[in-house]
Amino acid sequence: MDVILLTKVANLGNIGDRVTVKSGYGRNFLLPSGKATLATAANIAKFEARRAELEKLAREQFADAESRAAALKDFTLRITAKAGSEGKLFGSIGTTDIAEACSAQGHKVARSEVRLPNGPIRMVGDHQVVLHLHTDFDVQLAVTVAAEE
Repeated sequence: MDVILLTKVANLGNIGDRVTVKSGYGRNFLLPSGKATLATAANIAKFEARRAELEKLAREQFADAESRAAALKDFTLRITAKAGSEGKLFGSIGTTDIAEACSAQGHKVARSEVRLPNGPIRMVGDHQVVLHLHTDFDVQLAVTVAAEE
């Protein structure tokens, strides 16, 4: 299946690239999410007419990601949770908990932007979390988990 990318897609290409993908990936992910369009003559002409607009939008999204990364540079997220005497949490802290805690402290972060390289946090202490703010932009976030009193 030939498609034209409308946004930058990781491990696939940049805006305007004409790529061949498996039909399931194109039908089930790229086309419904608006990341690509079928590479027909009409769609190619329509894309070329909108190319400057799409590139401007991509630049704005990248600039937004850079500004958010600068704001998060020296930020340490502190979360309190119920824990046992040995420091093991009752439950775990996942992507939703981290995104909500960041938003509560003034940093707008979506759940889909949070990456937990070692899985959910299950122990008290300091942890590193990756925030995937843009296709080209990842930020390390320090998370400190403390036991509730």
